Amino acid sequence: MSIFFNVILPVIAVFGAGFILQRFKPIDIRAVSTLFIYVFLPALVFTKLYEATFDRSYTILLIFAFVQLGLMISLSKLAKHIFKWSHSVESASILTAGFMNAGNYGVPVIMFAIGEQALPYAIFFMVIQTMFMNSFGVYYASRSSSGIRRAVMKVFTLPATYAALIAIILQNISWEIPETVYSTLSMVGGAAIPVMMVILGMQLASITSITFNWQVIISTVSIRMLIGPLIAFGFINLVDVDPIVAAVLIIVASMPSAATTTMYAIQFDTEPELVSSITLVSTLFSIVSITVLLNMIPY
Repeated sequence: MSIFFNVILPVIAVFGAGFILQRFKPIDIRAVSTLFIYVFLPALVFTKLYEATFDRSYTILLIFAFVQLGLMISLSKLAKHIFKWSHSVESASILTAGFMNAGNYGVPVIMFAIGEQALPYAIFFMVIQTMFMNSFGVYYASRSSSGIRRAVMKVFTLPATYAALIAIILQNISWEIPETVYSTLSMVGGAAIPVMMVILGMQLASITSITFNWQVIISTVSIRMLIGPLIAFGFINLVDVDPIVAAVLIIVASMPSAATTTMYAIQFDTEPELVSSITLVSTLFSIVSITVLLNMIPY
């Protein structure tokens, strides 16, 4: 129970603050998200990756991200053939099974459970997931109308993408960032984690229309929440991974569906009510599943 009170409860409490705020004093989530995406997130990504020492662990994180996404998509397609789902239901399943909440949920859980030393890995994985969500995610949400071109172009509108690239470049040249500039970036980046947690609570509070198609929900949540961590366990048993990186991989693999998928589902009319229900159910289920999982990880 100590893990629940020391890790999960503090995270849920901040989510709850955002949820209650949005229920009783609604705020334009798009405005808050824009502030986060264009100000707080780039500062967090830049400072943490600039401070990181890049080694093979980051390559392992990238490889795992591709392996995990590929298997999630394949399992959703398999479920479509088994249950005779429609094309749009398949897309909804891929969105919610393939893209986990590695940012709003994963980063704070990793910070509370493992500590500051794991944050660069968690943030690097979050950047990868954000790029995947804004490329592959947009493609699967809009493939009937927009296709690959729009999905690829979406990645290049993300400030976090450029923040990561600049951080890596500056690590490999002799020029040092002035202390006043870096301290400002650190201060802004430090606010990013609580802000992203509040935003998730606000996003969950904004889910008003859901469809409980339990066949699809159970299948997709099982893929996301049960098979996902098993893939991570299998991966770290096949690859020589640092214990901290292994813990990060298992935790992010156990995350519920990304709340951003609901926004894309609404924007492109890809079963938005079904996507919302899967996101909500997986998030509620994660309170128990992640608590159990954290007791099994030797971090």
